[in-house]
Amino acid sequence: MEQSKPYPPFSYTFSPNVPELLMQLQASIVISTYQTGKVVVLSPKGEEELIQLPRSFDKPMGMAIKDHKLAIATRSEILVTANSPLVAKTYPDKPDTYDAMFVPRAQYFSGEVDIHDLEWADDKLFAVNTLFSCLVVVDDNCSFRPKWKPHFISALAPEDRCHLNGVAMQENKPMYVTALGKSDEAKGWRANMLKGGIVMDVQSNEIIAENLPVPHTPKIYDGQLYLLLSATGELVRLDVATGKYDVVSSIQGFVRGMDRIGDYLFIAQSKIRQKSSIFNQVPVAKNAVWCGITIVHLPTGAHAGFIKYNASVEELYDVKILKGFLRPNIMNLQKGVHQKALVLPQQLFWNNPEPVNSQSVQVPEPEVKI
Repeated sequence: MEQSKPYPPFSYTFSPNVPELLMQLQASIVISTYQTGKVVVLSPKGEEELIQLPRSFDKPMGMAIKDHKLAIATRSEILVTANSPLVAKTYPDKPDTYDAMFVPRAQYFSGEVDIHDLEWADDKLFAVNTLFSCLVVVDDNCSFRPKWKPHFISALAPEDRCHLNGVAMQENKPMYVTALGKSDEAKGWRANMLKGGIVMDVQSNEIIAENLPVPHTPKIYDGQLYLLLSATGELVRLDVATGKYDVVSSIQGFVRGMDRIGDYLFIAQSKIRQKSSIFNQVPVAKNAVWCGITIVHLPTGAHAGFIKYNASVEELYDVKILKGFLRPNIMNLQKGVHQKALVLPQQLFWNNPEPVNSQSVQVPEPEVKI
């Protein structure tokens, strides 16, 4: 019997309605997969196809979007990119192809502190610093500026004491966080990680829910708190007054990372790590056999579509929706193309090796005030 050929790298399948849905929503998807070292853009190509752009980054984790900016947490840095329509239009390899191009603009050297979630608050960039068990603000004077820690954490130390992993923002303030335990010892959360998860109110510094099965990705939608229970593969809505939750949708995968547009939630799910004796014990282990995106209709909890990876990608961390873009692209730092795009507020110059070949794109120049 002839053996079937292996799937090509990064190959995927999807439910037939996904391209049409993205076209209707006027949006593209961005996912981070630290396991493969990629940030991947998935966009509709008409109403029947998807197109994928994997971009290499060093262990990408949490991402945050605000206005025209996209921030990405990597192994030891936080990279801030900004969309430049002029760069998108004149991108040398494929001019007149992309409707957005996120170009590297700033890089903050946090060190290897295991940044998980990222969130913008006005001009501040909040990060969940898992190694130091605290919320921090990205700072250009130091590795990070601590802003809050759980009341049971006695001191800041690089010990990953509670595995703080997620933060929900409201009105530009951190409101709730998730962690895998309430330990004050180095990696103490591991002792009861499958059943010891907590949700905390940042403003009161109180635990409002506990004994949760590996909580991740708290989000506030329409004034209500939602989160993902990774060990049971569930999207839940938590009553912050009682600490009880209702299951909105069962995903049947190791869920972590989600974003909303309209009535739809795009939820990332991962395979269970085969070599992990702990993760193989989670309730959803037998069903967590594929990696990709599940689309949930939030008002009903019904599944509305999926994107499933066949090869290469086994673990995702975050997913974000790029609203208003049907063919965006992201520049990384590897090839140095971002260094050739000299972007002014209303002008762009492509700095080619030979000065005589320099190209420029201009729009009406604004008045410059000093």
